[in-house]
Amino acid sequence: MRFLLITCIFGFSALVAMPPAAAQIEIPSEAPGEITDPEPVIEAPEGIPDDADIQERLEGIFDQIPELSQISIDVTEGVVTLSGEIADTADADRAEAISARVTGVVTVENRLERTLDVEDNVAPVMERIEKGFYALVKSLPLFGIALGIVIFFWILGGFLARRKGFWRWAAPNIFLAELFAASMRFLFVIAGIFIALDLLGATAVMGALLGSAGVIGLAIGFAVRDTVDNYVSSIMLSIRQPFRANDHVMIGEHEGRIIRLTSRATILMTLDGNHLRIPNSTVFKAEILNYSRNPERRFDFDLGIDADDDPAKAIAQGLEALRAHDFILEDPGASARIENVGDSNILIKFIGWVDQRESDFYKARSAAIRAVKNVLEEAGFGLPEPIYRLRFDGRSDPLEIARSAGNRDDGAQQETEAAQKKIVKPKAAAAMDVTKDTDIEEKVAEERAQSAEDDILDDESPIE
Repeated sequence: MRFLLITCIFGFSALVAMPPAAAQIEIPSEAPGEITDPEPVIEAPEGIPDDADIQERLEGIFDQIPELSQISIDVTEGVVTLSGEIADTADADRAEAISARVTGVVTVENRLERTLDVEDNVAPVMERIEKGFYALVKSLPLFGIALGIVIFFWILGGFLARRKGFWRWAAPNIFLAELFAASMRFLFVIAGIFIALDLLGATAVMGALLGSAGVIGLAIGFAVRDTVDNYVSSIMLSIRQPFRANDHVMIGEHEGRIIRLTSRATILMTLDGNHLRIPNSTVFKAEILNYSRNPERRFDFDLGIDADDDPAKAIAQGLEALRAHDFILEDPGASARIENVGDSNILIKFIGWVDQRESDFYKARSAAIRAVKNVLEEAGFGLPEPIYRLRFDGRSDPLEIARSAGNRDDGAQQETEAAQKKIVKPKAAAAMDVTKDTDIEEKVAEERAQSAEDDILDDESPIE
């Protein structure tokens, strides 16, 4: 229903804006092979004229035209010779054209010269200016009516554009509502201008405006193609919104929470608390990872045990430690697998799921790593350290070095053994805090409440 109503309104506006002269153009039909003479021949009164008839005919015609009345005409064997002085070269061309159209004229010799007399040159100009001034004064009421039409359509378009409640009801979101309103204002203004020009009889001006508008529009389109691309991307993002306000997203290489979507850019608050504006054309083409769409999020980490230990027992102990924490979800449940077997260790990957609405992802992962590590160490599993193999050159005997190390004084060895006996296994530490960190979310909410910048995001719009 809304779409039908919008279509009817814009169709009416386009019909009003259409130049009336465009519907009145008729193309004359011609028979195949027929050649049409654009300038009809001026026939003589009776029969085939002789030179005297041609001269008499031309003199009669020129006497009726004040600008051509001073021209001398001589006709010999159908050749018309025009001579004398004339103020305007256009009048000379006009006299030649008229002479060539008379029946019996073979050719025209134009020997007219332009006079440099001040009076002859100034008088026609002043006469034209005077006629133009009187014509302008006479047409002032018509100009007033044309101006009134333009103003009326301007006011009418503005009145319709200001009906924000209607446009927001008719459009999917506020951005398209403003676009429809601006388009309606523009169409009515153009319609008023076209009607005014047609009233003034300036149909040629309308054609020139349409032609120049097409050329200028094409040139501007190439010049601002990036701006147009960004604008179209804004329209597409406003129709099918890939995120909501305060969603935690990754747009390309940028991570943060959505503050707002404007007609030009998407504004993020990074995890460092900084504002980041990304052009909508970049957002529309980028890969968007939305962490907030599904609150359940998986984390994983790797732990290595000694190559001599049983990985199955280590997996069982680690999963028991993971499942003992409330922030680890039961569905999907925690799991583990052997990731790799190296020269000195067995690498195990532990996997768990958390609810991001209740627990902070990074805190939960950190607590899970700590819990599994402590349990494996308490169970006697060795978490191997890096092993380096040393190579000695021929000047040093490794066996001799080993013997000298074994012959240390007994007092030093006793002190080392006593120190080793004092080592006590660490007790289980207190539970770590995994509550959700809402600092960035609160900053985004505060920013949205304080800023007056328009936001295209709408919870009622479709979301991809």
